[in-house]
Amino acid sequence: MDSTLDLLRHQGGRLLRMVSRAVAQIVPPLAEPAPPPIRSEAGGAAIANPGNLTLHTHVPAGLADHAPLVVLLHGCGQDPESFADETGWRALADLHGFVLLMPGQTDDNNPQRCFNWFRPGDNARDRGEAGSIAGMTRATLAQYRCDPARVFVTGLSAGGALTACLLAAYPDLFAAGAVVAGLPAGAARNVMGAMSRMAGGGRQLSPAEWTARARAMAPPRFAGRFPALSIWRGSADPVVAPGNAELLAEQWTGLLGIEGAPTQTMVHPGVTCDSWGAPKAAVQLWTIADAGHVYPVREAQGVSAAAEIAQFWGIAG
Repeated sequence: MDSTLDLLRHQGGRLLRMVSRAVAQIVPPLAEPAPPPIRSEAGGAAIANPGNLTLHTHVPAGLADHAPLVVLLHGCGQDPESFADETGWRALADLHGFVLLMPGQTDDNNPQRCFNWFRPGDNARDRGEAGSIAGMTRATLAQYRCDPARVFVTGLSAGGALTACLLAAYPDLFAAGAVVAGLPAGAARNVMGAMSRMAGGGRQLSPAEWTARARAMAPPRFAGRFPALSIWRGSADPVVAPGNAELLAEQWTGLLGIEGAPTQTMVHPGVTCDSWGAPKAAVQLWTIADAGHVYPVREAQGVSAAAEIAQFWGIAG
């Protein structure tokens, strides 16, 4: 009797699973409602926000028309406004007259408030968090009459990894970028892959394969030049293996069609900068000796990443 009941239970469960699969093919699951649009802090048109991010801006007093626009992406657990202060970007915006756009991650998206750079639904063009940031960027450009030829993006850690994805996915929007303690574009597709790549593990790709991953993120018909890129790493980074910066440099020189060794190497005590491209560098790789997982500031690391990046982009003297 017990064996008969077990058989009936098994067959009943099997039938239920078959019916469920059949129903799922006929009636697709309900889609989650799209996050509501947002507006800038000064009002303006509604902005689609598929990634459910927050929007923060800093606009210097007396801003001129056609000013540059810098998008700043914080690291895990950080606050956009504090990050702008601590890295020196707010002071630079006031000094040189450019707008800061500071998208913020939410606890609902990620409990550690990390940007989800590794999820295809958040790093692809016009999807998720990448779509929100692009929408905020375009809206801020229009609202403050910024120069569309001088739009830049930089970020730390998860923000740096998403920066690489944004530069690959939106080469028609960003003129240049800077990745600090980040990873190559398309480095992972899930949490486990992200953790492995951050530690320097996972499948080892050739420079050509890394370049192909980034190129695949761009618009299908894009035939222009990819943005210039400044890359920063600490030689003692315990969170993101420093070798990821070299992979990103290889990926980006491939995108820009630059071959061979660095065109120039600058060495100061504790700081090295390799550059590719002439007469003007198109890719930089900065290495800060003994530095950890940080956005370098002059007081602690002897060099201000923000100041050097702004100079590389041509928006600061």
